[in-house]
Amino acid sequence: MLNYLKRNWMALKNLFDDDNNINEKSVVGFLSFAVMVVFAVADLVTGYIGKDLVINEFIYDSFLFITLGAFGIAEAGKIFGGKKE
Repeated sequence: MLNYLKRNWMALKNLFDDDNNINEKSVVGFLSFAVMVVFAVADLVTGYIGKDLVINEFIYDSFLFITLGAFGIAEAGKIFGGKKE
């Protein structure tokens, strides 16, 4: 069990290294999009039950801008960034 936890901690630590294969901007964009999907599903479920789910527009718009910004920056990096050799 301890070995499993140590391996997973090292995998999480590698996410923040400079020489990894993971695009951090895409991870942040995906997580922000996942939160938006959770909001949408919760709104549908509470609407079906007959209750009103109040979500602050500022919070939802913040997640929207984070999602669009993260994916936009990641794509711009792919387009304008050259191959590192």
